[in-house]
Amino acid sequence: MDSTHDEFTPTRLSLLNRLKNWDDAESWRSFFERYGKLIYRVARQSGLNDAEAQDVVQETVITVAKKIPEFKYDPAIGSFKGWLMQITRWRVLNHIRKKHYESGGKRMPKEEPLDTALLEVEADTGFQLEKLWDDEWRANLAETVLERLKKKVSARDYQIFYLHVFKKLTAKDVARRMDIKLAEVYFIKYKLSRIVQRERKALEKQFF
Repeated sequence: MDSTHDEFTPTRLSLLNRLKNWDDAESWRSFFERYGKLIYRVARQSGLNDAEAQDVVQETVITVAKKIPEFKYDPAIGSFKGWLMQITRWRVLNHIRKKHYESGGKRMPKEEPLDTALLEVEADTGFQLEKLWDDEWRANLAETVLERLKKKVSARDYQIFYLHVFKKLTAKDVARRMDIKLAEVYFIKYKLSRIVQRERKALEKQFF
C-alpha cells in the first residue's frame, strides 16, 4: 500500500471552494489526481475503449470546471460524490450514443430514434456505473483508513492486525508466524479495531 491510495480521499469543502477559482492550478491538479483515475476506470468498465475513456475524463473535468461555481454543498439536496458521478454518467452515455449514431463508419442523423437494445444498454450502464462508483469509493475509504492506521501504530502491530483481519489468517496462524502468544493477537485486534472505527467515522463525515 503506497501514497497513490490517497487519490480518492473524500473531498473537503475547502478544495471545492478553491475549485471555483479557475486560476487555482494547484487545486485543479489535486482534483485531477484524486478523481481522474476513478473516472477513467469507471468509463473503461462501462465498455469504452482507452481513447474514449480518456475523453470522458477530460470532458468530465471540463464540465466540472464550468458548473462548479454553481455547486453548493447541501447534504439535504445531494452530495458532491453523487454530483460528480452524474456528470461522469452523462459523459459515458454520450459516448455510447455516439457509437450508435456512427456505427459502421456511417454517421446517422441524431433525429433517428434510439433502438430498444441501446436504451437497455444505457439503462444497464447507468446501473452498473452507479454500483461501480460506490464500490470504488468504499474501497478507497477502507484503504485510506488503513493508511491512517499504519501511521498511528507500530509496524509489528499493524502486520499482526492486517494478517488476521484482512488476510483472514487464523489467530493461531498469526501467532505462530509472528512468534507471539495467541492472547496478544486478540488484544491487538481489539485495540486496532477501535482505532479503525474512529478513523472510519472521521472520514465518513468528510464524504459529500
